[in-house]
Amino acid sequence: MKRPIMWRLLTVLFALGLVAAACGNDDDAPAAPSVDDSSPATAEAADDSAAPAPEPEPTEAPPEDVTLRVLVHQNPPMVEFMESFNDSFEAANPHISIDMSVVEAGDLSISTQTRLSASDVDVIDIFGFANAAQPYMSDVTPPNWQTLIEAGLLMDLTGQPFVDLYDAPTIADAGSFNGRVYAINLGRVSYSGMFLNLDLFEATGVDVPTTWSELVAACDAFVAAGNSCMTAGGGDGWPIFVGAYGLLGAMYPDQAALVEGLWTGDITWDDEHSVEMFRRMQIYATEMLEDGVTGLSHDAAPSRFAAGDVAMMPTGVWQAPALDAAGVEFDWTYIPFPGSDNPEDNQYLFGKYDQGWAIAADTPHPEAALAYLAAFSEPSNYEAFANAVGFIPTQPTAALNTKLGAEVAPYLANYRVGFEQYWVQPTGAGQWANGSQAAAWFDPFNEWTDPVALAEQAQSDLQAGLDASS
Repeated sequence: MKRPIMWRLLTVLFALGLVAAACGNDDDAPAAPSVDDSSPATAEAADDSAAPAPEPEPTEAPPEDVTLRVLVHQNPPMVEFMESFNDSFEAANPHISIDMSVVEAGDLSISTQTRLSASDVDVIDIFGFANAAQPYMSDVTPPNWQTLIEAGLLMDLTGQPFVDLYDAPTIADAGSFNGRVYAINLGRVSYSGMFLNLDLFEATGVDVPTTWSELVAACDAFVAAGNSCMTAGGGDGWPIFVGAYGLLGAMYPDQAALVEGLWTGDITWDDEHSVEMFRRMQIYATEMLEDGVTGLSHDAAPSRFAAGDVAMMPTGVWQAPALDAAGVEFDWTYIPFPGSDNPEDNQYLFGKYDQGWAIAADTPHPEAALAYLAAFSEPSNYEAFANAVGFIPTQPTAALNTKLGAEVAPYLANYRVGFEQYWVQPTGAGQWANGSQAAAWFDPFNEWTDPVALAEQAQSDLQAGLDASS
């Protein structure tokens, strides 16, 4: 019996030895069994382990804080509007702060040039481009805006979407140079028309004149009825010749061609057509205007007209708010001055473009500056601006919510730039060379009594400058 017992004991010990070997050091453990890659489960596991970790979603960096430096001229309604607009723009663009400087209108040009040269401004309030030195002119100094463009100081805005919100003639007349756009203009004024007291016309039985002859007859009728034909601020001098700008435009509807003709000699102040214009200017100044206008200031003229016994007031549209302030109780309108006997020549309103926007070419914040002009140009913002300031709009979709806006609306399609916006006087010309001002040179405003003699003197003084610059 001992032999089988011994055998079983050895067998148990051998089995225990195998267990001990299996539980020994991991380095001695057998290799892991191979994996069958053909198994769907194991293939999916393999793909998961091989896929790269997903990239984190990119986060857009917050826009950098910007201070936009804006320069404007002093005009209380405009400044008030701009302060409100700037607040709204900053609220919509929290990363942009507006630093607006205000200077007097007479200082705007030199301040603009100084700050542009010093790279100290981004957005500039700039008046409508005018008085450009033309190829037919010689020995003349270019206007400041032209100098800035030629020096590369203004950004080229050609193709910017907001430019298309303004009417094409405005962009061409007041913001372009050599076929490129450098400014958007925000408003225009007319100085060539007349305010009419329609109640007095009706009471006197006079129709609104459409020609010079009808205007002369109307004045005779008003005076015969014990009223006055016209009034103006003669005490300040300049309102007299500005009041006749419509007569000048009626006689020469193409004002740019008039300036060129005077420079080239194709038109002279003493030719037959111009002498007739001088005669009509004398009639306007000495017969149509009421007695006593030499003692009336420009600011006082609306109150005089508001009295109700004056039929017409030739002046600029900017006097409309003054009429409201004077408490006008009659119906009125504003029409072009009928200075020609051809009715077709009497359909134009002449004037000038006022404030506009330009951007410094080297602004460090071009995107913010362009966004500023784009926001301002949004039709609702622009229309609010035009109504706040009283400009005749330069966006065709904008309307003036005033009586003046309604009265001038029919003539806006025929709006033209006036002579004084094209005129550049030759160097060395005499004091009477600018015949557009002749209405203010007749007695009682100045020394002249003979329109022919004045026309000859005007041409002589102009020719002196032309000869000196040739």
